[in-house]
Amino acid sequence: MRNIDVNEAIDRSPFGRFQWMVVALCGVLLIVDGYDVFVAGTVLPTLIAEWGLTKPQAGALQAWALFGMMFGALVLGSLADRIGRKKGVAISFVLFTSATVLTGFANSPEQFKIFRFIAGLGCGGLMPNAVALMNEYAPRRLRGTMVAIMFSGYSVGGMVAAGLGIGIIPELGWKPMFFVAAVPLLLFPLVLWKLPESLGFLIREGRQEEARRIFAKVAPDTPLAEDDRLVFSEKKGASASVAELFRHGRSLPTLMLWASFFCCLLLVYLLSSWLPKVLQEAGYAERASLLSLFALNFGGMAGAVAGGWLGDRLGLPKVVIGYFAAAALSIALIGMNPAPAVLFLLVFIAGATTIGTQILLYASVAQLYNLSVRSTGLGWASGVGRIGAIVGPTIGGVLLARELPLGQNFLIFAIPAAIAAMAMLVYALSNPGSGNAAASAAPEDDSLVVKA
Repeated sequence: MRNIDVNEAIDRSPFGRFQWMVVALCGVLLIVDGYDVFVAGTVLPTLIAEWGLTKPQAGALQAWALFGMMFGALVLGSLADRIGRKKGVAISFVLFTSATVLTGFANSPEQFKIFRFIAGLGCGGLMPNAVALMNEYAPRRLRGTMVAIMFSGYSVGGMVAAGLGIGIIPELGWKPMFFVAAVPLLLFPLVLWKLPESLGFLIREGRQEEARRIFAKVAPDTPLAEDDRLVFSEKKGASASVAELFRHGRSLPTLMLWASFFCCLLLVYLLSSWLPKVLQEAGYAERASLLSLFALNFGGMAGAVAGGWLGDRLGLPKVVIGYFAAAALSIALIGMNPAPAVLFLLVFIAGATTIGTQILLYASVAQLYNLSVRSTGLGWASGVGRIGAIVGPTIGGVLLARELPLGQNFLIFAIPAAIAAMAMLVYALSNPGSGNAAASAAPEDDSLVVKA
């Protein structure tokens, strides 16, 4: 009889067809998630005109979905550690797609806020659960890359929102942009049928037969005898409470990651909410301003994939520090009113180093915590980040209402990126094992050797 640790076996196995299916399914879910998040930025200029909103009112309108995301990340991220990640994903997805469709029926700012809050609950819960599931099925040597590839679906969703907005909003108005969410809702049963449950959760619940069937697909090079048992062992951190995130020398790294999440999501939602409106006021046509949102998300996708690849080789903290420094510079330069070609290049870089960095931060959190608290760690980091996401559109509306010079606004917008770069530098110094690719590829503390 052998006890076979699933984490170690997956780390030794090649990345096969089953794992690519997990990447694709989670990527599709995040395309829909990204669409839901970024669709609000595409319709914001139209809502301001139709409902006569001031810029602070418009910023507050955007914040309701982000309040929902914060609570969704905190509640549904932790809940999945208890009920399973597949159920957590299902609840989150149905919640935000249904509420997004209903948003298209809103006839007042009050109705819009309610539906966006409910949609935000689902969006906030989906993200940490999808990252945790992908992190579990990817070999440690490829986790940064695979999580980044999967998470690039989030940026693809933003690109879809911008692309549809260019064609739909000028002709049909803003409401059809939300009705589009009915399409993925109809396709979701197929996705749910193919999406696997967390192996760690199945083992913890004593569901060995289900775990063995999945394990045979994930690690076909590790054949199982009839009396073999799949196990995972955790030397520390068996509790899924938030207090566990601050034990075993993780207090300072946890706080620095939270600070980085706060600043990063502040930037992501500040830019995605206000960039089209700011460019319209700077003299760009409506289609051109929406194209900037496309460039922002295209940059996010490219930055995530490149960052994941670099992170697996250089260590995620080094890459994230460099990304935040580049974000501060590119955002500051956008305010210098450059030529259109240079402007879109800067927006592309800003997207790569804000949206792309958000994805790398999720990968960093997943690597910091062991299995039993991974969803909790991801949920709380995301929840703290959502506070920044709420602050971003709100403070953007207040600043733009003051009608400061364009360059001064973007210099202020660049400050959170500089703060995040310093926070990640402290994180790297306080958690030296994360700062090199070799350490990132080493087995986790909670791994258990295959025993005869």
